[in-house]
Amino acid sequence: MKIAVLAGDGIGPEITGQAERILLALRSDGLKLELEPGLLGGCAVDASGEPFPEITRKLVKEADAVLLGAVGGPKYDGLPREKRPEQGLLAIRKELNLFANLRPAILYPELASVSTLKPEIVSGLDILIVRELTGDIYFGRPRGIERRDGQRVGFNTMIYTEAEISRIAHVAFQAARKRKGGLCSVDKMNVLECTQLWRDVVTETAKEYPDVNLSHMLVDNAAMQLVRNPRQFDVIVTGNMFGDILSDEASMLTGSIGMLPSASLDDQNKGLYEPIHGSAPDIAGKDMANPLATILSVAMMLRYSFAQEEAALRIEHAVRKVLAQGFRTNDIYEPGMKKVGTIEMGNAVLANL
Repeated sequence: MKIAVLAGDGIGPEITGQAERILLALRSDGLKLELEPGLLGGCAVDASGEPFPEITRKLVKEADAVLLGAVGGPKYDGLPREKRPEQGLLAIRKELNLFANLRPAILYPELASVSTLKPEIVSGLDILIVRELTGDIYFGRPRGIERRDGQRVGFNTMIYTEAEISRIAHVAFQAARKRKGGLCSVDKMNVLECTQLWRDVVTETAKEYPDVNLSHMLVDNAAMQLVRNPRQFDVIVTGNMFGDILSDEASMLTGSIGMLPSASLDDQNKGLYEPIHGSAPDIAGKDMANPLATILSVAMMLRYSFAQEEAALRIEHAVRKVLAQGFRTNDIYEPGMKKVGTIEMGNAVLANL
């Protein structure tokens, strides 16, 4: 199983370093894993002038899965847009056709009091957000900034084809079928024709899944309901931009964005796995970052791309034990717990593994 490891920028090398330790421990236990490093994002710009250089493109196409840390940082904000680190991330998603982004938001019982919401609102939270990842306004054309009638005008195009909506809908219905059987499709059909089509296609697709209970919700209401009553949701499916926003909102229900992994999959379950947080340059190199989201992303990799359910469960159980033992990085720390850094948290997960 060949894994391309793209540590990226900021805290990326620190958190992927701990995830690699977990993979190497599993390899020692008999899993046949091969890890190969590559550059993506700002570090790639520094080395080659491109956020997604050709050597990285070749590496990820040949790999069976990709583990990513994080990309970006303020030092790159002045670059032309096509040279910015985030363009590397968008390019790798497009290159590998990673159209299905799975973002679980699970509240571990030990972290109920860390959430910004009352424990009685979020206790037992277990949501899966399925976000379409290669279409929508992030990729639509025309786009740009130009002068019209003497002033600057910025424009982007929100666009979805029927086929793009249908394939992400199938992923979401199949995921709901394996969970509690509830699927909420989020759109803005009352004002956007693009998302009227989204609702129409999702509704048509539902006929193939009579065992799944489909509901629809406008995105502004969904944002409110995630805070008001998040446990009403099982699986949420939505477009690229809405999914980007709602999944970050959902992450804070769990206590910290540092706890949430993600998987971005193609139609053969080849995937890119990454924590949903950013590069956090303010704490980079300080041994403060929470590596658990990245370690949990490795569990998702083993489950979805490699069908290694036992190994995935070993990692998830180890993380649960670490939390039960009171280990906490700064983002999830509470008085009375054991405050640790990135490396010591990695040590604790390895010990429990």
